[in-house]
Amino acid sequence: MQVTGLFHVAIKTNDLDATVKFYTDVLGMKLVHRPDFGFPGAWIAAGDGVPIVHIYAGGPALVDGRTPYGTGSLDHVSLTIKGWDECLERVKKLGYDWRAAIVPGTSLWQIFVHDPSGVMMELTFDGKVEGRPTPEIPADRVYQAGKPFGSLKAKAA
Repeated sequence: MQVTGLFHVAIKTNDLDATVKFYTDVLGMKLVHRPDFGFPGAWIAAGDGVPIVHIYAGGPALVDGRTPYGTGSLDHVSLTIKGWDECLERVKKLGYDWRAAIVPGTSLWQIFVHDPSGVMMELTFDGKVEGRPTPEIPADRVYQAGKPFGSLKAKAA
């Protein structure tokens, strides 16, 4: 037996349209066919057409009558991405708060951003294939593990 990859991540949301828009407009993923499970939701695919983000709303998204917000025990979901400059421009243009990091001793670059349901996404880039120098991250945008930012900063206050 061996684990060969991540099949999908399921996200509960109060705002299906905003959540779909985040994954399609910010991350450039695409909405694909989802079977009719009898409750609202969407499947979002990467470039190969495989749906790796399952979003659901309505009754099944509720826990004790409410839809959870944030990632709970799950700290974040990491996707491999190409196109640092285009991705960061989309995040900024659409008004999302973000942080970034360069993984020490590696060629990995990361952008952290929350989707509309408060799930933190770690967008991971391989600097070796980006065709640009390592980005300089402004001091106020450096990601610090455990330090809330964006919509979660307001929730933590």
